[in-house]
Amino acid sequence: GRLHAGTRTFSLNELKIATNGFSVRNILFRDGFAKWYKGRLENGSVVAIKRYTQLQDISHYFKTEVETMSIVNAHPNLLRLIGVCVTQQENLLVYPYMANGSVASCLRDRPGSQPPLKWAVRKRIAMGAARGLAYLHDECERKIIHRDVKAANIYLNKGFDAIICNFAFAIHMDHIVRGTIGNIAPEYLSKGTLPEKTDVYGYGMFLLELITGQRVFDLARLANDKDLMLLDWVKTNLKEKKWERIVDSDIKGYYYIEEEVKHLIQIALLCTQDNPEKRPNMSEIVRIMLPLGDGLLATQRWDELCNDEITNRSDEQWDSPRQFEQLSSPR
Repeated sequence: GRLHAGTRTFSLNELKIATNGFSVRNILFRDGFAKWYKGRLENGSVVAIKRYTQLQDISHYFKTEVETMSIVNAHPNLLRLIGVCVTQQENLLVYPYMANGSVASCLRDRPGSQPPLKWAVRKRIAMGAARGLAYLHDECERKIIHRDVKAANIYLNKGFDAIICNFAFAIHMDHIVRGTIGNIAPEYLSKGTLPEKTDVYGYGMFLLELITGQRVFDLARLANDKDLMLLDWVKTNLKEKKWERIVDSDIKGYYYIEEEVKHLIQIALLCTQDNPEKRPNMSEIVRIMLPLGDGLLATQRWDELCNDEITNRSDEQWDSPRQFEQLSSPR
């Protein structure tokens, strides 16, 4: 497929030199289809090189990733493709090196010498990831659905900005359906032409990972007589009005704003509603998260969304709609 102007084509030899012959010492990590290597190009820039496994049936994922990167213009919250290398045996992609790893590694695998992600940084990460997804869904020349939104696929550059990566599962769509939920004919919705709502769900789960520091699915929680699924565990604590248990113990010793934590939990629960039609879209999420002074969210905007999405419907997961009002009202 076509590549962006500014995307380079590398020879295999250039990438061999950059990685010391694809040395084991240069491996950053492995994912399902590829090994990622740290490399240094001839011009001195440090890069991450994604080397796809040499299997015939995964060439589709490589093509998807290249095609997606050719549609995505430079957006500060999306990983930028520096270059590609394609030979008969090899498929490689060259990306900027992300100095601070993934959100998942910062939450759960950080060395003791590295300080935890502070609340202000987590808040900025939440906003950056929302902006990146809103761009993919609403601002690209074709709508792009990522389909694998999670803490392990959101990386952090030197300045701890959220950078969405790993587009091997992405799908591209024409902008057939535009508009606000409620203004779209039901027959469009019933045909499932809003697959971006799967990304919204993923984003909601990512917010819960960011707030709690926990895994979405964790057998250790079950061993402690708690809920296996993170979403259920959060809801249980909210029902028992023990919301302070939810915050990652890593940030309890640092400064954080309780109201902002509550607002992010509320957004996460809106995003993870069972009915996809009830979930807000990513552009809506960006609007309701825009910082206002020190607060993360306009109270009025939240109330509108709450009334619209939750308090006007019965939901078997909550004893009464007032639970949300109690959660969002100051103590």
